[in-house]
Amino acid sequence: MPGGASMMAVLDRISERKPVSEDRLPAAPVPGNASADVSFPQAASGLRIAAILLRTSFIFILIAMVVRVSQPQNETIWSAYDTPPDLVRLSLGIGACIWLLWQLFEGPKDAHAYRTWLYLGLALVPFSLICLIAVW
Repeated sequence: MPGGASMMAVLDRISERKPVSEDRLPAAPVPGNASADVSFPQAASGLRIAAILLRTSFIFILIAMVVRVSQPQNETIWSAYDTPPDLVRLSLGIGACIWLLWQLFEGPKDAHAYRTWLYLGLALVPFSLICLIAVW
């Protein structure tokens, strides 16, 4: 076996590791203490506002597209149960709108997510508006 010797050396090094003593562990952040939480840096307020506006507008445009596409084809919404494909399309549309509304209230968690939504929003909001106009 060609790699057997190197694999044994790696396993020996792993088994030689000593456990980390508790005095060397970093202190856990205190709940409610914003200064101790260094894992998620806060986003700048301008970045946060722009990202939230772009994300919200993108989700609302998606909801409008889903509502338009999921409407029954040749009937009113009250007679959709007569045609099974229309009923399936309507129920999937309602489910997708509920999921999008849920996502609307699940905001980004850190500064990197706000930055990502800023960049995505600048590209996706105009494109989704064009798609909404084409679908309508």
